[in-house]
Amino acid sequence: MALGQVMEEGGRANIYAVEPVMYVDDTPKFGFNLHAEKFNGRLAMIGFISAVALEAITGHGVIGWLSSL
Repeated sequence: MALGQVMEEGGRANIYAVEPVMYVDDTPKFGFNLHAEKFNGRLAMIGFISAVALEAITGHGVIGWLSSL
């Protein structure tokens, strides 16, 4: 039998959804903590990749592209 499967009388199989375990995370999400460090790091990665993509597409760096507007 599979997870969430129940055998009824007459050999019929009923398959129910298996719900994920719910939990509450009470750790603070502000200030200098691991969440803030991860968020800042992810934003820095997005910014770096965006700058590289901009340079590859336009042929200019970020400052050169901004000054040519």
